Amino acid sequence: MAMIDTARDTHDGTGSGTGDDTDQATDHDGPDTGADGVRLHVQRLSPPDGRPPTATAVLIHGLLTDSLASWYFTVAPDLAAAGLEVVMYDQRGHGRSERPGSGYRLDTFVTDLERLLDRLDITGPVHLVGNCFGGTVAFAYAMRHPERVAGIAVIEAKPATESWLTEISGILRRVATELVVHEAESLAWVSAHRGAHTARLAKSAARLVRTTTIAEDVPASGVVSEEQVRAVRCPVLAVYGADSELAGQERWLESVLPGTRTVVLPGQGHSVLAEAPTRIRELLLSWIHEDETATGAAAVGAAALEADAL
Repeated sequence: MAMIDTARDTHDGTGSGTGDDTDQATDHDGPDTGADGVRLHVQRLSPPDGRPPTATAVLIHGLLTDSLASWYFTVAPDLAAAGLEVVMYDQRGHGRSERPGSGYRLDTFVTDLERLLDRLDITGPVHLVGNCFGGTVAFAYAMRHPERVAGIAVIEAKPATESWLTEISGILRRVATELVVHEAESLAWVSAHRGAHTARLAKSAARLVRTTTIAEDVPASGVVSEEQVRAVRCPVLAVYGADSELAGQERWLESVLPGTRTVVLPGQGHSVLAEAPTRIRELLLSWIHEDETATGAAAVGAAALEADAL
């Protein structure tokens, strides 16, 4: 197993630290963390005062303009303060993780998560929380390793079905045209209408698409059938913005996975994590608490039945 260096993190304005004592932040940045030897930048937040965590939440960000910073500056510190161990990481090609020239199919992102949890010696069932493409990764991981997933919470996301592939392929084609072929004009428009911060994110996305095969690899990913989605047995929370392009997705998920809890937030679009972090935090904490309570009750009941049988 490769050595993973750890260090107490400090807040540098890039989403890589807390800068206070409300939680313990630890960076992990070591060789051979992901599939095919790609280095992944990881950060873990622990509950304050050395309390043992009640559960582990793994936060998975979206594609192109996203990174673990979107979790750090929204809900991650509050989840740790509530008693959870929080694991965040920059997916390959994003943030401070390594950017290989190729290797961006969905299956590889799932293998990255698999190897990452192994490297961190996280073996117990975890709560996977995914934003957009991160939610697709969470669904795929749960199908591959159902025994290692306590539950899935997705924000503006769906499993890797044929419809997902059609949508993501169209998005990447538009990005390749607007942010690469017409990069200067597009960035000038984003800066004027969306601000400097969004322009920086768009510039980073353009560089990722221009220097890697991500725009070709993701659309070449394998898809899952509705029957494979139905095989997901862990609890699922799905949150959507009422004004997003995924509005209505909740009805399909409820039909395929009847136990799914869906929440549609009025007045919100695709960027619901950034625009309504307080509501997202409340939903996540409530969902994880309910799931842990139900799991504990089931374990007590099973133990009681076993004792009665003796």
